[in-house]
Amino acid sequence: MQLLLAAVLTASTLVTPQLTGPLPVGTFDAHLVDSTRLDPFRPAKNRELMVTVSYPAQRRGEQAPWLTPGLATAADPIISSPAFLDVPAGTVDWSGTLRQARVDAPPIKAKWPVVLFSPGLQGPREFYATAADDLAGRGYVVVTVSHTHEALAVEFPGDRIEYGAIDGSPETTKKVIDTRVADMRFVLDRLPSLHRWADTSRVGIAGHSFGGYTAGETMAHDRRFDAGVNIDGAMEHTGDGGTYAPGEVVERGLDRPFLLFGGDLGERELSHVDTSLTRSWADFWPNQRGWKRDVHLDNGAHYGFSDLQWSVPQIGAVSQERRVGLIGTINPQDALKAQRDYVGAFFDLHLKHRGTTLFDRARHPGIRLVG
Repeated sequence: MQLLLAAVLTASTLVTPQLTGPLPVGTFDAHLVDSTRLDPFRPAKNRELMVTVSYPAQRRGEQAPWLTPGLATAADPIISSPAFLDVPAGTVDWSGTLRQARVDAPPIKAKWPVVLFSPGLQGPREFYATAADDLAGRGYVVVTVSHTHEALAVEFPGDRIEYGAIDGSPETTKKVIDTRVADMRFVLDRLPSLHRWADTSRVGIAGHSFGGYTAGETMAHDRRFDAGVNIDGAMEHTGDGGTYAPGEVVERGLDRPFLLFGGDLGERELSHVDTSLTRSWADFWPNQRGWKRDVHLDNGAHYGFSDLQWSVPQIGAVSQERRVGLIGTINPQDALKAQRDYVGAFFDLHLKHRGTTLFDRARHPGIRLVG
């Protein structure tokens, strides 16, 4: 009986997907403090952030944990709760699950283009770690950002955890997008001191959900960002019950390349031809003056654009209904390959000027070119 109970209580480690690029990847976390800006959520303090840098490296060192032990302890009750995975707390050994990237591995000494990444609303950057590592293995310095006091939990040096607690009011939602734009611009300011091989003359930005809005809105405010990707995110700060409030990126468009990459919510889709989820993509489309494409992942759900796409199928305690709601019905391996290849091809095209045919016709299961 004791042995059986121990087996039930043993958390499962998961297997992260192999990198699809040709290069090994190194990684490190960094604590940044913006001495010029007070935190909008904690006005008595300067704004501080935690970021993760993934970069082409030599294959040396230990593999990085997906989540640090401190963050895993803080986040597990939230992620496992009925509001999300709906599994018993402790089901997954988040910190025992290892990324393919290696901690502090010596960098490959060449100038690499840069991509900054912003998570979904209240999302921790760690749940986009393998996507960032995969892009880094294709020859990029990738920086993922946790937006402090909004993200559900952020771990700082000294085992300090800062929790996020925001409401859905229009006023708060506007504060969130303004704060995120300032965060991304500040991180780019600091990047040369973080990684000497980052080529800040070639900069992309991407994000998922509200992070996709962040990507577009940051480009609307800062011309240093050369190309961007919005992954399944409405570009508005309307909030709960507010009047439709699209971002400046929607109203003005951009004169630089921008990719819309959408998924499904039941029978509805996020695209510029379907306004049932948001009209912001439809409003943005005619105003976009630079290169533009609208790529759709059929049968792919919203959270399938995060690391849940590969992790949820490995968590046997997640119900089939919950799994479909989180990551859709598309084959998880097909979804991963499509996401990696299309985001990689977009940045290869616009930051490395490498040609691709992926935007001429669909070449992956589930991919549909909307426009």
